[in-house]
Amino acid sequence: MKDKLLIDIQSARVQQGGIGVFEALDFAWKKGQHWAIISNSGKELTAFLETLRGNTVVSSGEITRHFASSYLQKKNLDGQVHSFRDLMSYVSQKYELKNRSNQQNFYFQQRFNSNKAEDASTVKEYLQQVQPHQTGPWTLEKTTQILNLSHLLDQSLLKLSNGETRRLVLALGLMRQPMIYLMDQPMTGLDAQTRAEFGGILRAIIQAGVHVMITTSPDEIPEGITHVAKLNSSGVSQTWTREAFPHEEHSSDRLNWDWGLLEKLVPQLPPSNEKLIQLDEVCIRYGEKKILQHLSWEIRAGERWLLKGPNGSGKSTLISLLIGENPQAYSQKINLFGRKRGTGESIWDVKRPIGFMAPELSRFFPTNQTCRKVILSGLFDTMGLFKKTTPEQESTAESWLKLFDLDQVKDIPIQRLSLAHQRWTLLARALIKKPKVLILDEASQGLDDMQRVLFRETVQRICEHSQVALIYVSHYPEDVPEAVDKVKELTQNS
Repeated sequence: MKDKLLIDIQSARVQQGGIGVFEALDFAWKKGQHWAIISNSGKELTAFLETLRGNTVVSSGEITRHFASSYLQKKNLDGQVHSFRDLMSYVSQKYELKNRSNQQNFYFQQRFNSNKAEDASTVKEYLQQVQPHQTGPWTLEKTTQILNLSHLLDQSLLKLSNGETRRLVLALGLMRQPMIYLMDQPMTGLDAQTRAEFGGILRAIIQAGVHVMITTSPDEIPEGITHVAKLNSSGVSQTWTREAFPHEEHSSDRLNWDWGLLEKLVPQLPPSNEKLIQLDEVCIRYGEKKILQHLSWEIRAGERWLLKGPNGSGKSTLISLLIGENPQAYSQKINLFGRKRGTGESIWDVKRPIGFMAPELSRFFPTNQTCRKVILSGLFDTMGLFKKTTPEQESTAESWLKLFDLDQVKDIPIQRLSLAHQRWTLLARALIKKPKVLILDEASQGLDDMQRVLFRETVQRICEHSQVALIYVSHYPEDVPEAVDKVKELTQNS
């Protein structure tokens, strides 16, 4: 039996960060099995993968990693430094890229400033830096072909879209030549077509001899997966084969905020037909690569737009023009709030009426920026709080902390917050200054199913109780609030 086991967990009591996660975790991963792990809690999903990786505290019970036995024995005999982790790859939702100086993170504006591209490696250079602990089948050519990165090999990391970056970190994991590949919500940030193709990607990985495990939602279990397990606070509550898994709602629980408090905090703007944003025949390129071509768009007060398009279609570039981060805006016909770009306005004039949120923003704050400071930084449109705040501003921040149940984490740096707490922190930051336009770019990305429903409901309530204009970006139709009734769709080279 043991020769068929990869990992065996028996009666494990698991803690993470000093907090109990699982009371009695039992799990057996056998050869030939490829798992999808589901839960009502994103925190449980991540903790489960971290337990397999040895990054949680097991206070009782036992975890045996049979898959590494022969490898560890050989390394012991050879007197070499080793770990079972040498045979594992892990793709986190909190992936971080580094510049040529090996320093974590770029500053946010660099993504859209072409003369800063030399600070970042190309896709090819980044993947070639991987030094696996064993040989394997994953060459640069094979890996980039499977993940549709071949045409991006010479592209700077700074120029990748969110979805392209996600595919890059998946490729990075393969280049490590793993026996076990753990992926935390790997389809997050991928467009509908790439998600549909993910089963083929998974099958190719499996056929090369890799055992895979992903965390995902019950509605997104890709081909190649053979088994499904559901978690709760005790441990694994139920398992199924892929064929036997029931595709129904797995929870009727519903989360809510104090909607009355939200109504008091959102922007109370008077009804208006003001033209807030006007783009006329906008064309953007980086070198020979055309990103946007002859794009025109008009947004008026109170309008709610869905901005959609596949990965790489220019959504992030378009948003960068609107929020004042892209220097190419000065050469384009762009009017924001009644003023043409490049007529003497400062970047702060552009940013002041706009609330912006994207998941990757959390990576660009200095490490000392706590949840409270990040929320307050929205008042000044800075990536961190560097000014003295007034008692009124502090009181407003406290109200947002209370609304989104962030009181208990308000003094924790944003990079150490859970993904859910990060998302609500960034939403509060976008709203605290009561903007005329709210731009939410894949804002609920990485949340578990219940939190996604709550996020959609929160944005819906904001729309119902204010005149704020909304630009909502999502690859998931079910995440789009009902208030969104207009669509701007980008195609490749729009």
